Amino acid sequence: FRDHYPWARMNASREVKSVELPNCKLIKGIETGAEDLEILHNGLAFISTGLRYPGIKSFEPDKPGKILLMDLNEEDPTVLELKMTGSNFDASSFNPHGISTFTDEDNTVYLLVVSHPDFKSTVELFKFQEEEKSLLHLKTIKHELLPNLNDLVAVGREHFYATNDHYFVDHYMRSWELYLGLAWSNVVYYSPDDVRVVASGFDFANGISMSPDSKYVYIAELLAHKIHVYEKHANWTLTPLKSLDCNTLVDNISVDPVTGDLWVGCHPNGMKIFSYDPENPPGSEVLQIQNILTEEPKVTVVYAEDGKVLHGSTVASVHKGKMLIGTVFHKALYCEL
Repeated sequence: FRDHYPWARMNASREVKSVELPNCKLIKGIETGAEDLEILHNGLAFISTGLRYPGIKSFEPDKPGKILLMDLNEEDPTVLELKMTGSNFDASSFNPHGISTFTDEDNTVYLLVVSHPDFKSTVELFKFQEEEKSLLHLKTIKHELLPNLNDLVAVGREHFYATNDHYFVDHYMRSWELYLGLAWSNVVYYSPDDVRVVASGFDFANGISMSPDSKYVYIAELLAHKIHVYEKHANWTLTPLKSLDCNTLVDNISVDPVTGDLWVGCHPNGMKIFSYDPENPPGSEVLQIQNILTEEPKVTVVYAEDGKVLHGSTVASVHKGKMLIGTVFHKALYCEL
């Protein structure tokens, strides 16, 4: 049974060897996850919280999700909930998942959020209004090629690459897809006048990010424990360049804008994420990947623990010696490196 295919893909027998960081503390005000986060160049961090996802634990299943703001320039940063405004936006069904920002030439910041209202998939486009500490909703994007969105990386105000983590929409069929290991999930390029699949054949496509020079796209394949590097072309097509095996379930990818290093939130044992037991909770793991484009990338486990502190890390991002680690449905951690 232990060699059974889903069991192996879930890393179900893996025990976590602890790697501690000295200066970490839980972030007050985050109790229902920080599934994805993004830090702007100026140290402001957007955090998505309150994801409700089929088959995954939620501590507040009846409450809508939120976007939080954190200023890493502060001595002891705290989180603030961003108000959402816009006449056509229904905040009560907001269910945020992956997020990405795009900064215009005039320094206007747009936030693109994968949301699952009624467990469907949309991308919500917001304009960040820093003075008002609010998000102005501009539009909702839906498309038949975006049925099971997980994460996205913005390449323009309304242009992005996005991952679909399943092929089937039906919950019953999705569970079979997961169980049988059908590597049918994909990556889609979206713009208002051109939508197409640009990469496919993934066993649960998850996090997606881009190199600082915008030449390469990084895709996390959760249940194959791999990170794929694709070359991005002028016509938005992607061609596979290489893959990196990680021995852990890789979730969201953040890229350090200065060094180009990848920071990856991971699930060391995926079985514990999909069947939550508070007595034996899922652990957390953060990888730093340096020189991913070379023959010998350097992979370092920066943080790892068995769930005593954080249940189910999904994302880690750094800014000037500080790191944030988020989770699917639990707490978040602030560390000084």
